[in-house]
Amino acid sequence: MAAHRRTRQRSIGGNTARTAVTIALAGAATATAFDGVGHAEPQLSPAQVKAKVDTLYKEAEVATEKYNGAQEKAETAEKHLRTLRDEAARKEDRLNSAREKLGSMAAAQYRSGGIDPAVQLALSDDPDRYLDGAAFAERVGTRQSAAVAGVREQLREIEQLRGAAHGELTSLKARQTELKRQKKTITGKLEAARELLDRLTPAERTQYGERGAAGEGQHASRSSARGPAPSTAAEAGASGSSGTAAAPTTRAAEAVAFAYAKLGSPYVWGATGPNAFDCSGLTQAAYRSAGVSLPRTTYSQINAGQRVSRSELQPGDLVFFYSGISHVGIYVGDGQMIHAPNPSAPVRLAPIGQMPFAGATRPV
Repeated sequence: MAAHRRTRQRSIGGNTARTAVTIALAGAATATAFDGVGHAEPQLSPAQVKAKVDTLYKEAEVATEKYNGAQEKAETAEKHLRTLRDEAARKEDRLNSAREKLGSMAAAQYRSGGIDPAVQLALSDDPDRYLDGAAFAERVGTRQSAAVAGVREQLREIEQLRGAAHGELTSLKARQTELKRQKKTITGKLEAARELLDRLTPAERTQYGERGAAGEGQHASRSSARGPAPSTAAEAGASGSSGTAAAPTTRAAEAVAFAYAKLGSPYVWGATGPNAFDCSGLTQAAYRSAGVSLPRTTYSQINAGQRVSRSELQPGDLVFFYSGISHVGIYVGDGQMIHAPNPSAPVRLAPIGQMPFAGATRPV
């Protein structure tokens, strides 16, 4: 018996024990691989970080445009709700006045209506005067009937307004819920992007932030080869940013000039200026400075003018990107645009070929 027990102990301390440890480690590795518990995220290369950040920024921009659209609709709903409430209040004031007049008529009728008209005629000292008074009373009765009908109509209109206001309030609450949802999505995407960028060295982050400036540098080289650059933003808009084409209208030139003046401004989602912008906020502000009202979102702006092909582009045209129409810039000539890229880069010049082209429109 003792020998048998010693044999089992040697077995456990030998191959069986090593096998058990191996199985346990393999199980732990499998669990962390599938569940992600206790397993550090794999080290990403700078290129992989940049690719993930680009994806997150693009997804955040899609959510930003949805947020902008919901905000625009919420503001419209809120304005309409105020209008309905103001109109209802005015009608209620008129209704109260009508009710007071109707009450006065009813009281007068009650005071004078206790005696039969034939008896009143018989007892009257002046029958002719009584008959005149009776005719007047009949007219008062007719007016009273009209007043009652008017009160009923006003009540009906007020109820309609209250119903419309209730519907508008429901719509406003839905828009506000959508705003909160999109804001949560945006902040989550941007926070994830920041965490990824924190993994890069300062030099790598700088390189990432300057990638979009390559087109700007190439554009500047071509322009300097042709001659001196425009001295002012207004001159740039009027003469064409590259010397090859001028904006077709005064308003387009003013919008281009505005965009040039905002080069270097930070990107802030939901911003429309004056010192920070998101992509559609910049184009909206540029044309607002020229007296042209554009919708707030990319997917509305693309339908806010005359559609033009890529080969027909002129300075001042709005250029749109990605299949979901989630990004926009303002074309300035020579294949270049000014746009607000994302939180890692300020308003800048860039080639329109750096993103998938989706279409263009000419606001004026």
